[in-house]
Amino acid sequence: MKDQKNCTISSASNVTSRPGSCAYYHSQAGCDEKNTTPTPHDATFRQFLTQPEIARDFMDIHLPEELRAVCDLNTLKLESGSFVEADLRQYFSDVLYSLKTAGGEGYVHVLIEHQSSPDKHMAFRLLRYAVAVMQRHLEAGHKALPLVIPVLFYMGRRRPYPYSTCWLDEFTHPALAGKLYSTRFPLVDVTVISDDEIAGHRSMAALTLLQKHIHQRDLADLMDRLVPVLLSGYLSSSQVVSLVHYIMQAGETPAVEAFIQELALRVPQHGDALMTIAQQLEQKGIQKGLEQGIQRGRDEGKREVARTMLQNGLDLYTIMKMTGLSEEELAQIQH
Repeated sequence: MKDQKNCTISSASNVTSRPGSCAYYHSQAGCDEKNTTPTPHDATFRQFLTQPEIARDFMDIHLPEELRAVCDLNTLKLESGSFVEADLRQYFSDVLYSLKTAGGEGYVHVLIEHQSSPDKHMAFRLLRYAVAVMQRHLEAGHKALPLVIPVLFYMGRRRPYPYSTCWLDEFTHPALAGKLYSTRFPLVDVTVISDDEIAGHRSMAALTLLQKHIHQRDLADLMDRLVPVLLSGYLSSSQVVSLVHYIMQAGETPAVEAFIQELALRVPQHGDALMTIAQQLEQKGIQKGLEQGIQRGRDEGKREVARTMLQNGLDLYTIMKMTGLSEEELAQIQH
């Protein structure tokens, strides 16, 4: 079918290291070390679910109808489940199926977890596994997240299953958590906050102003807004110095030294720290100028030597090799 998309079914069983499993008690109580396989419950379940015709019946019977309708169960294909994060492998033994959707856009994955003993945090573990599936999907080059449907298969002695399968119920305040994780996350977009409003943000004001305007060509235009914020007394000298270093590293203003010197004059309580930076910049500028002058002298000396060699009839290859000048540079000397 042309409009079919890939859908993945993953069956996963909890294995040896979880408290409550047979293998856990083997390792703790000194039982036969040859018995390193998952519990017989897990192993048998996995043995059956790796058979596509049985997995097909499982999905057909247990998936909610609105989700079951998304997948074409006749296209089941057993896949490798090696994408599980390392710290989750102790909890999941992977059986992965791919299949196609009956129509529409996007991808679907179904995760089946087999459990022979209750686990209070299983809902959260299933969520982590689902996120790992989503991450793998994006890394494969897809642009949109897939729908991942976790299904818990429980057959323990305690009945019925005692814990919620909604991960939000693991929070102290589930209703608040549900509101947080079912809507857009808080966004602080400084590009649309006015400078006047930012000026009232107390100890965050200076940083926010600078990060909002750091890409403008000349930060001198920001001086009149920045000075009152720094004079408000919320920041220490070391914090102001950190902001100045940020300007030096990320800013695009061409006259950083002059900017810092003016800032030092207008914010006297931080003047000493700021002037120290300005003096360091000035010293670096002097040193750089000296180095550039020396280099220019060396370059001019090379040209003078090359000019003498040309006048004495030496070939271009020899002159280039001895002076390091290019053929184009020698051509300029000749003219």
